[in-house]
Amino acid sequence: MTDGRVLFGAAYYYEYQPHELLKTDLDLMADAGFTVIRVGESVWSTWEPEDGVFDLDWLQPVLDGAHDRGIAVVLGTPTYAVPPWLARRYPEIAGERATGQRIPWGGRQEVDFTHPAFRFHAERVIRKMVARYANHPAVVGFQVDNEPGNELLHNHGVFQRFVDHLRERYGDVETLNREWGLVYWSHRLSTWADLWVPDGNYQPQYDLAWRRFQATLVDEFIAWQAGIVREYARPGQFVTTCISYDRPAVSDEDLTRSLDVTAGNPYYVMQDGFAVPAGESARQFWLTEGTWALYLTADRMFSSRQEPFLVTETNAQSIGYPWTNQPGYDGQWRQAAWALVSRGARMVEYWQWRSIHFGTETYWGGVLPHSGRPGRTYRELARIGAELATAGDLVAGLVPDADVALLYSTPSKWALSAQPQLATPDGGPDRRTYQTIIEQFYRGAFDAGLQVRVLHAGQLGDPAAFAARHPVLVAPGLYIADDSILDALAAYAEAGGHLVLGPRSAYADPEARARREVQPARLAGAAGVWYDEFSNLTADVPVRAADTSPLRLPDGAAATRWVDGLQLDGAEVLAGYEHPHFGRWPAATTRAYGAGRITYVGTVPSAGLAEALFRWAVPDVTGWRDTPPTVTSTGATAPDGRRVRFLHNWSWEPATVTAPEPVRDVLSGAEYEAGAALTLTAWDVRILHPRP
Repeated sequence: MTDGRVLFGAAYYYEYQPHELLKTDLDLMADAGFTVIRVGESVWSTWEPEDGVFDLDWLQPVLDGAHDRGIAVVLGTPTYAVPPWLARRYPEIAGERATGQRIPWGGRQEVDFTHPAFRFHAERVIRKMVARYANHPAVVGFQVDNEPGNELLHNHGVFQRFVDHLRERYGDVETLNREWGLVYWSHRLSTWADLWVPDGNYQPQYDLAWRRFQATLVDEFIAWQAGIVREYARPGQFVTTCISYDRPAVSDEDLTRSLDVTAGNPYYVMQDGFAVPAGESARQFWLTEGTWALYLTADRMFSSRQEPFLVTETNAQSIGYPWTNQPGYDGQWRQAAWALVSRGARMVEYWQWRSIHFGTETYWGGVLPHSGRPGRTYRELARIGAELATAGDLVAGLVPDADVALLYSTPSKWALSAQPQLATPDGGPDRRTYQTIIEQFYRGAFDAGLQVRVLHAGQLGDPAAFAARHPVLVAPGLYIADDSILDALAAYAEAGGHLVLGPRSAYADPEARARREVQPARLAGAAGVWYDEFSNLTADVPVRAADTSPLRLPDGAAATRWVDGLQLDGAEVLAGYEHPHFGRWPAATTRAYGAGRITYVGTVPSAGLAEALFRWAVPDVTGWRDTPPTVTSTGATAPDGRRVRFLHNWSWEPATVTAPEPVRDVLSGAEYEAGAALTLTAWDVRILHPRP
């Protein structure tokens, strides 16, 4: 796909700029080592300015110029932003965020993409543009649509399809009544026509089914587009879509099944947001904060298909609205790019090439500023381009190391959004309950110097084989799980794996019904601990290690947000609460089970507590974890088996790492013996290749 290299470039919108800048732009890209651009996905009204009137030739100079300079092109279909003539002539295609309440046209992704009128026009423009350019030698792949799944559509046709979906799944209303518990609040259906629209719904079983159905609509839409594009694509050209992982109607492991490769759009706060060690808390949404959150995003992208991925958009200058201007410190673009490559990125594209002078995203800064004159951002990225060329195929398609496996559950995210178990500081529902639990455990592993392989339940495979590959498996917040998954987790521990459970794991069945078993359901006996009481926390509670515990807790280790009232039944106490009421219960327990072990953490751990748990669970066996606090050390394997080591210093202060083995610096060619001091300057990266 990438000819033995990591593709490197930016989204390029020739149509937004004076056309006489094309040669200058492409020359500057080539000088910066750019090898790819993404084009065409945002301008349906340029491709088709009037109904049935197509302008297909405007992109030809861009593709020709790119090809002349050895720059590959990813061609995007423009279906996420419909032209005004289409919205005007077919108002019925407008999406509805609530039943009967159309989303006003004027942004993007406002339409019901299931509507036949939209599909007719979308298919027509896709076929026209792809047929025109699929055979151009510069085109290496296609992006269908853009960041799908932004809306939960309430349109009449969508709702009727939902009813048909339920009828097919459950067969009759009596089965649905039983499975959803619709005896509650007099919700029993006598006919399918009784099913209420989702706007006023409070039934969690309904909500989970609705979210699942919305994701299947997105999956089908992307697969439909991919099928059309493949009718024209040449052998070797890939088809993908770019995923924004926090979109409400995205189930990434399902969405990517119809594609050739995963692609995603990681955006993050730079400057002090990249400092390591990080503060206790940070903002997390589509724009993440914290170096650990950057790595989590990359590991989520790898998890979708358990293979290397593409980055279709990421920070150029400041990213976001006019009030979020935090372009990176010198070196931070380089740090982020190499972090993404180290976790499996086969392409890194910035959004966008030129800062535009109009529109909603005027201050989503590009590689070039509004003046168009190459500045600091351009120079920083040009350095990355040169380094990627030097590293060559060694860093293309890396499979990152994994000290810990982390089970991610999209249904649990949806269910814990409908019935949030955590509260916000003002006492309201925290709709990011699931993400908060997952993020705190991931961050603990990151702070302990560990690398994480994120995976979905369907990717576990044989428990014994998985235990051999991944000795530690963490499953916090696994609220929704069927019996087979819970039994597989027990079998994993019995076969020699160390299973780490967290709050809300194993609590509900696939219909979001609280299980009737003792909690954690189907795992309490194996874990040697159970509970029937739990509590929210309005303030952090200090945690201390038990007298015989192997944990080494730092000052300030605490329980946050939640407490499970754990009762011992054969497990050993690792840590307890320092509190007059909660102190009766352990905060974390562990028990040998079969050839392995099950550890239960009954709270959302503070950063210090989470790190201590992982330092105990995964001792250092490589020597590369012995680094200064500001340095991260990660490893990966190239497709041909060669090993690569990445050292990042996330700080203004220089740092020194002692090499535990002989290495060669991939970028400078310098060779070092075991025991040599490797120096990293402020916000620096070293890429190393172990040698005999």
